[in-house]
Amino acid sequence: MLFNSPSFALFFPVVFVIYWFASRKSLIFQNLILLIASLYFYGCWDYRFLFLLLFSIGLDYFTGLYIGQATKVSTKKIWLIVSVSVNLSFLGVLKYYNFFADSFATVLSGLNFNVTPAFLNLVLPVGISFYTFHGLSYVIDIYKERIKPERNFIDYAVFVSFFPLLVAGPIERATHLLPQIQRKRKFDYNQAMDGLRQVLWGLFKKVVIADNCAEYVNLIFDHSDTYSGSTLLLGAFLFSMQIYGDFSGYSDMALGTARLLGIELLRNFAYPYFSRDIAEFWRRWHISLSSWFRDYVYFPLGGSRGSLGLQVRNTFIIFLLSGFWHGANWTFIAWGGLNAIFFLPLLLSNNNRNHIEIVAKGQVLPSLGDFFRIVTTFIITTFAWIIFRAESINHAISYIGGIFSTSLFTVPQIKPGYLLTLIAVFICIEWLGREEPYAIARLGYKWPRIIKYAFYYLIVIALFVFAGDQQQFIYFQF
Repeated sequence: MLFNSPSFALFFPVVFVIYWFASRKSLIFQNLILLIASLYFYGCWDYRFLFLLLFSIGLDYFTGLYIGQATKVSTKKIWLIVSVSVNLSFLGVLKYYNFFADSFATVLSGLNFNVTPAFLNLVLPVGISFYTFHGLSYVIDIYKERIKPERNFIDYAVFVSFFPLLVAGPIERATHLLPQIQRKRKFDYNQAMDGLRQVLWGLFKKVVIADNCAEYVNLIFDHSDTYSGSTLLLGAFLFSMQIYGDFSGYSDMALGTARLLGIELLRNFAYPYFSRDIAEFWRRWHISLSSWFRDYVYFPLGGSRGSLGLQVRNTFIIFLLSGFWHGANWTFIAWGGLNAIFFLPLLLSNNNRNHIEIVAKGQVLPSLGDFFRIVTTFIITTFAWIIFRAESINHAISYIGGIFSTSLFTVPQIKPGYLLTLIAVFICIEWLGREEPYAIARLGYKWPRIIKYAFYYLIVIALFVFAGDQQQFIYFQF
């Protein structure tokens, strides 16, 4: 069930009405309805994987209780190991077994050993990386005594399975979401309207920008050996716009939908393509994942403390793990490693926290220096996205080699027409709204009422007039 599908357009109003009107006097009913709706939502993808989701919920719920009740550190550690090992085992087998088996066989064949690996014919459960990380952070936080275990099973189950974030994040923390689940929500008109605006902008990003870009990106990447360097460069640019529109669009819809239910989720994007260096980009892109690795892997490894060698090691571990989290392909690992290389000069020169505030805050235009830095960061980010999108390392090398050829200076063979105009308008709106949680949160807020609502209606019209062919959300595969 996609956020931009007719089935969700039927599903959510029913949940909304029952949630606010049939259960408005009872917290228990509110959470029970959220749990039932979330399990139904997940079951619509593949009901067979409901068991895995429920098993993961039960595993972390009970291990959390056992850790909280234990009086010995050794006992706490045993239950932590049980939770982490079982969770990662499921994730490893379902997501990475075939990758490791194939890689191992390739290595052995290079040593003149012929091995035929046994592959598993399994479908990857949608959202498994996201809800696994929800549970892991909860158990680790209990072990570190940052939170106490939740004894209400329904409340905990809602925290893990809350349907707006279940299949593609953001990756929530128990410290942030559980307190909201534990208290009764009252309908807030302003919060709901804010949520509707964010859903609308998320739909525009996904339906108008990402889905239209996807048609050209798929064509160019799938037949990259037949296109000129300029066309391949265009394909790389369009993929940068596709993945941002697709994933940040999903996050906007998730956050907006949650607001309609009286719940605030963690922000996942903060205008990453307006970043002035790669460190700022990673503070603004997929924030919930970056912060998860920072808090649960990078800091425990020592972070930026210790010798220079340890800092470099920790940086590469984080970026490689981030790449590997995205999927079982060497392209993702190479993409993570390349971003680590981009990040390293900033770390070594102690310039990785130069740009904390949003660019050109309070100004209409950036300075020439900031504009140059934004363009440079976007170029190297787009270069890395080529490896991320490629089918294999060889495909990535071939694609990049095709760009850096004499045909780079020719007219692209594919002309996206009005799509480039739509992207330009999209970038302008994002720029004007860059100081807000999402681009149209306050844009036009002080305009005359008729003009403000005409702007919203234009976005709605664009959803129908310029909608691309419906595409699966990219991050559903992760």
